[in-house]
Amino acid sequence: MVLEATMIVVDNSESSRNGDYVPSRWEAQSDAVNLIFSAKTQANPESSVGLMSMGGKGPEVLVTLTTDFGKVLDGIHRTKIRGSTHLATGIQIAGLALKHRQNKSQRQRIIVFTCSPIAESEGQLVKLAKRMKKNNISIDFIAFGDLEPENTKKLEAFNENIKGGDGSHLAIIPPGPSLLSDTLVTTPILSADGVAPRGGTDEVGADGGGGGFEFGVDPSTDPDLALALRMSMESEMARQEKEGKAKDEVKGDSLEGIPEENQPLLDGQGEASGSGGDKMDEDKKDPSEAKEAKKEGDGDGDGDGDKMDTA
Repeated sequence: MVLEATMIVVDNSESSRNGDYVPSRWEAQSDAVNLIFSAKTQANPESSVGLMSMGGKGPEVLVTLTTDFGKVLDGIHRTKIRGSTHLATGIQIAGLALKHRQNKSQRQRIIVFTCSPIAESEGQLVKLAKRMKKNNISIDFIAFGDLEPENTKKLEAFNENIKGGDGSHLAIIPPGPSLLSDTLVTTPILSADGVAPRGGTDEVGADGGGGGFEFGVDPSTDPDLALALRMSMESEMARQEKEGKAKDEVKGDSLEGIPEENQPLLDGQGEASGSGGDKMDEDKKDPSEAKEAKKEGDGDGDGDGDKMDTA
């Protein structure tokens, strides 16, 4: 998978307080940040993710590039909602943070959340896009909240001028009943990392309630439970396989004790063969022949008796 260094820029302006997204614009961003971090690090364990905000008095780097999910969570909890956004300045600072990455083989990417009006002009954003493209930095925009035509037009112009080989995407997500992160996984921003849609029709968890994860548990949020469920399933499969083999062996032993019948069921005359046929022949004998045979037996017995008396 792609080895990347990703800086996530969140919008913590006053506009992020709005509740038109579930549960709010800021909470929706926080959930999406967790999803992006998990997607990037699971796609390649050597990929790193950083976090910064662009609201308030000015942009602030909350977490430098790291693979520690706890640091990212701490950075989100320390962020305060205030002021307005500084989009262009935030992108430039994120580019500087990527420039100082330790692993220079990592590709550079910035993912920007924006849910408030954009103060910069279209010309300023186009100029910034060309500069970022020259530095081989890919930039993805996740636009939600204030989706006025003026805002979307600026973002589309930025995206057209920064598109490159590594791909820079623009996702415009309108309000709806679904979580922002659930909609995000269907966009090219995360679909390229092989992220399964949560609550969708993926093979794993397609029966509903699975959330798109195996056993219905997200391994990134509860790895111990996911591991325990997997081990339980494997042990159950091994037990069932062992029982199946034992049943096959018992069945084979019982069949070995039964002799094979090589004799034909019927003889050449169409009569039943074997001992059963002999018994039927004896039953079919003439009664007169049976009486003669009995008399001969009695005669033999008398002769033996005379011999015994003479002796």
